[in-house]
Amino acid sequence: MRLAGQLAVASVFLLAACEQEPVKLELSGETMGTTYSVVALDRTGMLDREAMQAAVDGALAQVNAQMNNWDPNSEISRFNGAEGTEAVPISAELAEVMAAAYQVHERSLGRFDLTLGPVIELWGFGARTAESPVPSDEAISEALAETGQRDVLEFSADAATLRKLRDGTTVYLAAIAKGYGVDAVADALEELGLEDFMVEIGGDLYVAGSNPDGAPWRIGIEKPDAASRTVQEIVELTALGMATSGDYRNYVEENGVRYSHIIDGETGRPITHRTASVTVLAESAMMADAWATAFLALGREQGMEIAEKYEIAAFFIDRDPLGGEGRFETAASPQFAALQARSAAN
Repeated sequence: MRLAGQLAVASVFLLAACEQEPVKLELSGETMGTTYSVVALDRTGMLDREAMQAAVDGALAQVNAQMNNWDPNSEISRFNGAEGTEAVPISAELAEVMAAAYQVHERSLGRFDLTLGPVIELWGFGARTAESPVPSDEAISEALAETGQRDVLEFSADAATLRKLRDGTTVYLAAIAKGYGVDAVADALEELGLEDFMVEIGGDLYVAGSNPDGAPWRIGIEKPDAASRTVQEIVELTALGMATSGDYRNYVEENGVRYSHIIDGETGRPITHRTASVTVLAESAMMADAWATAFLALGREQGMEIAEKYEIAAFFIDRDPLGGEGRFETAASPQFAALQARSAAN
């Protein structure tokens, strides 16, 4: 019995010796026209930082090679530049993005539209600088004639093909590819055996497991105030993607009037409703990215109805019409509120 007791004590010390604090690994850089950051916890102490960097670089390089509208040699740029209306085979990764984009397009009443590039470019929010901050009615009408996802583009999920229905149609992936890039990096980290990490690209992010303190990741939602960087709301997340779309930093101005970079596909003009920011939580950063853009285009009233219908976690921040500059009203969908209540309970 005495020997057994000694063995038990020795086993406890052996186990304690094997336990160690996780190694915190951090990476950052530039990609997709913005910046990225990765924070990961290596609980084995065996992961090589260079291997992690290589995995992240490889994932980002592939996404850029397929979906970067500013790279003339990317898959989507080659499709945009091709003449004719024949169906074109596309990669499995681009097909995945297109399938998600078509789902959001249908459910958002067409407000999420991959073919709005001509209008976006016209207002100076694309790759080129607009000649005038505010285009003419005639120019807007001409640009709108080249858009409309249902009318000018055809995607076949079964055949994995994309087809222009009108020669000259272009596909603009800025509102979904960044989120997909986050997911691609997250997948690469999981393949390395990592379970606790946060990946962020230009504000879109995905978190898994726990933060360095062993708790859910705590992420701040920025107040939509261009004059300051303050937090409106803090959310606790794990195994979720998150994206925020706002109208308060990317805009053009003429005669004291600000015009948002979020374009209403029906009018060809920037949104004018009171919703200034929308944050979405979803199982993937790709879906959060797409839905945040769609909801901001829709505005809170229509957006909340759709969020409730499809059980999407969305958080709307509206300008307070009676509160003056810098005053806001917030509203959360039932799914968003439920996720936060669950996190608080844990």
